[in-house]
Amino acid sequence: MSKQRGIKQFETAHQQREGAGFIVKRPIGGRISYSDPFLMLDHFGPVVHKPGEAVGAPDHPHRGFETVTYIIEGSFQHKDSVGNSGHLKEGWVQWMTAGSGVVHAEMPGDDIMKNGGRVEGFQLWVNLPAKDKMIPPRYQDTAAELIPTVTEQEGKVWVKVIAGESLGTRAVIETRTPMMYLDIRLQPGTVFSQHVPEEYDGFCYVYRGRGYLGAERRGAEMGQVVVLDKGSEFRMEGGEDSELRVLLIAGIPLNEPVARRGPFVMNTWEEIEQAFTDYRSGKLGKIEGAEERYAASQQAKQRQKESGTWQAGNKEL
Repeated sequence: MSKQRGIKQFETAHQQREGAGFIVKRPIGGRISYSDPFLMLDHFGPVVHKPGEAVGAPDHPHRGFETVTYIIEGSFQHKDSVGNSGHLKEGWVQWMTAGSGVVHAEMPGDDIMKNGGRVEGFQLWVNLPAKDKMIPPRYQDTAAELIPTVTEQEGKVWVKVIAGESLGTRAVIETRTPMMYLDIRLQPGTVFSQHVPEEYDGFCYVYRGRGYLGAERRGAEMGQVVVLDKGSEFRMEGGEDSELRVLLIAGIPLNEPVARRGPFVMNTWEEIEQAFTDYRSGKLGKIEGAEERYAASQQAKQRQKESGTWQAGNKEL
């Protein structure tokens, strides 16, 4: 018999600056420090940039986990120290397995830098089990048209299946950890219950609108997150006069020790120290053009300060 999941924890995401200075809301990795196996979720935007003002994340390293970047609007370009590069557009998902270590750069697309525009998206950090932390780096860049979407109730329920399964539709992206990553949109007053395997732990983050979550029908709005309690179904309901948009993310917990510092996530502090040593000695590699990317970020930051955008962002923190 199915059991509706209640809410174990409810929080409002705090805001902070990341990378070269862009503002993110952080529902996981802040007040909720960890939702095994998920280390962090950042929600960047929605923000409208003027020409030349967009900033990104210049060259930085990772080891021991995966980053999942999902673009709602705008575009990003990426490069890394093992030769990968690409251009992520609206609706695209990049699933990067950092594994043994990589240096990469995530910068605004040329179109956004030149013309400005609206940018919004997410980056999720997924922990790797100890046996996989030193595997070779791997990328999956998946175009929007390849990611399945499914509707129900005459279009009042819309689900984008990034990982896992919903309404009989399976994702095309492969994951090392059994999990689900769903972008769900409900029209006002619409009720939808998503099956979440009992062995999964996870959370639901509201990124647009307002509605009601869980067996308790807890009211939630943009920027708020709930941690799922035990059960096999999770109930969502659109607000009376508002579309509800959420990310529902859950997976099998690793139940392993976590040692994390900055861009590295391992199982012991000795492994963390080794990661920093390897990075400083150049074992994770480097990307040509690092100085230019850093300079471009500083110029964009200065333009924000001159236009008042930077100060306005500070008021939101």
